[in-house]
Amino acid sequence: MPKVTFITPDGEKITVEDAEGTLMEVASDHQITGIDAICGGVCSCATCHVRVKDEWLEKVGPPNETEKDILDLEDGTDANSRLSCQIEITDELDGLIVEVVEL
Repeated sequence: MPKVTFITPDGEKITVEDAEGTLMEVASDHQITGIDAICGGVCSCATCHVRVKDEWLEKVGPPNETEKDILDLEDGTDANSRLSCQIEITDELDGLIVEVVEL
């Protein structure tokens, strides 16, 4: 199973081994600071906003249109911004590193 590292807004690095589900579900299950996931993963808010590290962008892939629309409404987004509810953890993402965006 893949491992994922979250870098919280205060700089703490939290690595989760055996991650499964969406990145948001992993963060919620492990009480990662800054991932509020208010909408429960239906891509209707941005309370699970993360920035994917450059070296992982291609493997994670681009956001879909709905996700882009939500991100466009938020301040502080950039080319690395994604909603963690839209990133499904796969074996290909073993070692993924993301920064949690402070709300």
